[in-house]
Order: sequence, then structure tokens, then C-alpha cells
Amino acid sequence: MNRRTLLGLTATLPILAARAAPAADGGPLHPGPGRVGPTNLITDVAGLTIGEAHDARVRTGVTIILPDQRAACAVDVRGGGPGTRETDALTAGNLVRSVDAVVLSGGSVYGLASADGVAAWLGARGRGFTMSKQPGVPPSPIVPTAILFDLANGGDKNWGLNPPYRDLALRAMDHPSRRFDLGTAGAGYGAQAGALKGGLGSASFVTADGLTVGAIVAVNSLGSVVVPGTRHFWAGAFEMGREFGGLGASTAHVDPEEWGQAKFNPAARANTTIACIATDADLDADDLRRVAMMAQDGLARAIRPVHSPFDGDVIFALSTARRPLPPGPRPLYVARLGALAADVLSRAVARGVYEATLPPGMTGPTWKSLPG
Repeated sequence: MNRRTLLGLTATLPILAARAAPAADGGPLHPGPGRVGPTNLITDVAGLTIGEAHDARVRTGVTIILPDQRAACAVDVRGGGPGTRETDALTAGNLVRSVDAVVLSGGSVYGLASADGVAAWLGARGRGFTMSKQPGVPPSPIVPTAILFDLANGGDKNWGLNPPYRDLALRAMDHPSRRFDLGTAGAGYGAQAGALKGGLGSASFVTADGLTVGAIVAVNSLGSVVVPGTRHFWAGAFEMGREFGGLGASTAHVDPEEWGQAKFNPAARANTTIACIATDADLDADDLRRVAMMAQDGLARAIRPVHSPFDGDVIFALSTARRPLPPGPRPLYVARLGALAADVLSRAVARGVYEATLPPGMTGPTWKSLPG
């Protein structure tokens, strides 16, 4: 960057700041206090339903994020051992950057087959991408998918040539709903968050100017979600009300290499936190890419350590485009929504572990079994 360009940017920034600065009654940066959505679930974002199913014998499950119609989408991958399907379709410059559904699944590589069931269900209903409709030619549903490792949790994985994930996805698609279970449910059924039982979490936030951001996450991390020696969630500072116990932020000082309730003996692909952010704000795929990137900081606020070589952390971000952006510079709204996405995702992580219970026959600690 040459000196003239730098001087030009320096001169421009105060002008942008002045245009964006909130008036006495609010403005683009902070129009006033917002609130938790009516259900505190990702489905507070208009135009979304969730399908989920699990198999208690296998100790695994599937969660499907289903927009009412095709939705702009982006993805950000930070973990060192990810497992994904169709994420390349969301790359800038490619033909298709919208989706018909997003899938989060247990089962490691076997769980990628859950997208087969979702694609079949959508295609049978005429939903999917097509350049031009032709008789006898089905559409091509776009169903990006991310998986977590739950193969070593003691469930019966002797499935031979018939892993259950396609069938689980079809079951989940039979009853998509705006209401769904948290904790030991869906993709979080067999999850383990550090040394504690992991699970499926969700949260939402509605801004004062009416934009909604929601998150859903399956927490199966190497890292711990609680401050060492306490029951306080790392995400405690972002808690709304008593949504995950009401303990608030911890005042403990932690040694840089004290990981507390993290997993011992980590293994590649044995850990992963997979999530989807949604908003009703009319953002395009490039905007959503930035939102997904910013949302990754929500994992860093809620899990320690995170994005390790042993995790496969993946975050999708999609827009149902139900609400136009209010007047103001577009990048400021992207920044606001990305910051909110990080906070909402932190809360969703804590909620998933807070709500987790042990499936039949499984032993080990849960958050609610911690002393104190």
C-alpha cells in the first residue's frame, strides 16, 4: 500500500465513522438493547425448521437445518481434522452458493451418508438446483454436511454394509419442526465435550432493529467448556438469563497450560464442534463468509483449547433473507451480525453441554454431575 492510498484511507475512515455513528436514539452500530428470541433456538430465524433423529443403540444421531427455500450460505473450516461434503460448492467464484439444507451428523466419515437421505427427500419433492427444468430430469439438491467423531462412545457400531445415517436423515426429515430437543439429541446424541458429556445446543438473539441471529451446534470438542476447578462455563459472560445455570463469568485465574476438563489422549478426527449460524437479514454469500469467520471466535470463547490438530471444527452460515438490512453502510451490519453470531454460538455451546444427559448404558460425567 503506497503512502497516497494510506492517506486516502485515513481521511475516509472518520467520514465513514461519522456516517455510522449512532444518534442519541440509536443507529447502525447500536440501535438499542436487543433480546433473546421467543424460543431461544435457531428457529427464531424466520424460514427455518430443524429435523433431528438418533439411534440409542448406536449412540449417534443427525441434525438437519432446513430452510423453507434455497438460502445463501457460506462455510468456514478451522479444525485440523474436518470431515465435510459439498463445502467446495460454497467457495467464492463457483456456480452455486446457496443450499437446500445443511446437515450436522455423528458417525465420522459414515455420517456423510446422511446427506444422501436429505438429498433424496428433497429431490423427491422437486427441490434443488437446476439450470432449466426438463421432463424426467430431477433437480440436484445442495446439501453441505459436516460430521463429528462419536465412534468410540460404546454404542453398537457393528453395522456392516448398512451404516444408519441415510435412514436417520430420512427419519429426521419426516418431522422437521421449529421446536427440537437440546443436549443428548440429534448430532449431539453421542458427543463428548472434553471430559464431559457433549450435546446439541442452540440459542438466538433479536436486535433492537429487528434482525435475528441464531446458532445450532453439536459439541464434541477436545477442549473443555468449563473453567478448571469450577462449574463455570467459559461462555458465562455471554449468558442471557439462566439459560445454562446462571453462574455467570468466573473470576478464576487460569494457568496457560491448564486445560481442566479437556480430553486426555486426543486422537485425530476424534473431536469436532460443528455448527450453523442463521440470520433473517438479507446477506449474500460473501457477507455470510465473513459472518462464519467471525462466529469461529464464539468457539474460542466457549471451548479451551479449540481448532486443534485433533478437531474438525466447521461453521456454516446461512440467510433466509426475510428482512432487508436497515439503512446504513452494509459492512457495519455484517460486522454487527458477525459479532452477534460469535456471542450466540458461545451461548449455544454452553447450552448443549448444560442440557446433556447420559444415554442408556453410558457412564461418565455430565455438567450437572460436577461438584458444587
